[in-house]
Amino acid sequence: MDDLARLLLRFLLVPLGYLAAVVAGACVILIGEWRIGTLFTAADPGAQAMGVMVAIITTVTVLVLLLSLMWLVAAVGILFSEAFAVRSWIFHAGNGVVSAWIGAQFFAPSDGSALVTSDPFYVVAAGLAAGLAYWLVAGSSAGFYKPILPSAAQRATGSAAPYSLPPPRPPGGDGPR
Repeated sequence: MDDLARLLLRFLLVPLGYLAAVVAGACVILIGEWRIGTLFTAADPGAQAMGVMVAIITTVTVLVLLLSLMWLVAAVGILFSEAFAVRSWIFHAGNGVVSAWIGAQFFAPSDGSALVTSDPFYVVAAGLAAGLAYWLVAGSSAGFYKPILPSAAQRATGSAAPYSLPPPRPPGGDGPR
């Protein structure tokens, strides 16, 4: 029963983690590269309203594009982490950067005009934010077979070695190392 619950939890957490990663990456791109905050500081109310509409349309467009184009690239790292229970934040941040870098190549303009993907700083920053957001939601508990916490039987017998501290050394430092 625990295995079924864990499997269902993974089927819920992985898409939620991916969604959180895309939202975090899109926020970095929108706030950093396009400087959305400057749209709201215009003195003219008509310009502010237009700025808000442009920000909403741009946000929806970027989210749809990232959701549709980045899933295949990110899925390779996500499947690896789920299969081998890789829970390292460094792995997931690196997966985010690699996924963002490869995904940015899909947006590369053929005519040489400047886009968000032309500045590698924002691509790497968005990838880092996305990888860390995924790790916070789903990556820190990745893997189906590796338990998050020791079971009741392991706690009762004290065999929860991966989750416990090593035994203390005897005073004087002459004990085994």
